[in-house]
Order: sequence, then C-alpha cells, then structure tokens
Amino acid sequence: MAKPLVVEFQGAPVNLDLEKVDRTKLYGYVETIVQDESGKPCELATLAGDGHSIVGKGGSGLAYLSHDGRWRKKSELRPVDLQGKLIVPVRSTFDSPVALDQQATIDEYLSHNITSTYLLSPQEGGDELRAELKKGTIYHFPFSYRGGVEASAGFLLMGADGNLFLCVGSPTAFEFIGLKATAATVTDETDSMPDDDESLDFSMV
Repeated sequence: MAKPLVVEFQGAPVNLDLEKVDRTKLYGYVETIVQDESGKPCELATLAGDGHSIVGKGGSGLAYLSHDGRWRKKSELRPVDLQGKLIVPVRSTFDSPVALDQQATIDEYLSHNITSTYLLSPQEGGDELRAELKKGTIYHFPFSYRGGVEASAGFLLMGADGNLFLCVGSPTAFEFIGLKATAATVTDETDSMPDDDESLDFSMV
C-alpha cells in the first residue's frame, strides 16, 4: 500500500490515497512479442559504436566522470544552477502534511502542462474538503513524489464526476514575439523572365 498524501484543511488532516491515472487504464494497451523462427522470444540488444559488437540486456550502464576523467559515484553529485551555486533539493511531499492555504484560478491551472494525474480517495472524513472543491475551488501547492532538485506544480480539484484529482505539471513557456507581423514578400516573376522564352517544349520530346 502506497503512503497516503496528507493535507491539512481547516486545521484538520485528511489522508488521501493516490492511484495514478495513465493511458493504459483509460484506453488499454497492446503488447507486442517478437519471436524468432523457433518461437522463442527475442530480446532487445544494442549495437556498439564499433558497428559490429552486439551488447545484450544488462551489458551496458551509465558512468559519471569528472572534468579530469575520474570516476564519480552518483551519491557524490550535487545539483547546481547556471551560476554554479548549490541547489538545495526538495523533500518528498509525502514526508509532511500539505497545508491547503493557496488557491489557483482556472486560468492559472490551464496555463500549466499537466504530465501526471492521480485519482484521490479520502481514507476517512474529508466531507468539508469535498464541499469546498465542489464549488470549483482549486488548491495549488508544490509537489514532489520522491523528492529531487525542484518541485512541480500540484493542483487539487474535483472533476465533473465528483472524483478528486491531483494534477501535476509545470508552467507552459510562452514566448512573446510581437504585435506586428511581417507579411511574406511575393516577387512578380513575370518581370524577371527574359524576352526569349527558352523553356522546354515538351511537344518536341
């Protein structure tokens, strides 16, 4: 059983069980099994850089090297920003209760690219929270499943079917180009054509 997400609403904790909603549960899936001539299943292999060596499953891995070519363990790595300053990793959202003290508008929610959706089921209670979400209220808070470099944007809301959902994503990056658009220039090719028409006459072929 996965650890529940604990939220604080009006001073009272509400435990929410999470179930990830993915495409396979919505639309189903098709599994393709590749077999050889004798009916044995085939395994994926990688062609090495030399062009003739085949590396089977488990035969390759990732390695971390320092700028001077020395091996480094993943536990020794530290995230930094573009200026080289150390980034303090965020903790998992499941480590402590989440205070529902920040609301988001529908426009703020729609300005995010949603990458993960979870169906929420209150373990007990939560009637007051349901009543508030039924009004169309959307709560916004940072969310990180396992912890990491930075948290994503989490939105707690109620669907039209009455179910509670946690939608996780990141802000959509829009780039403003300008108000004026330059029209494409159309060149009149008739003025640039020579007086003597030397185009190919297909009747002569």
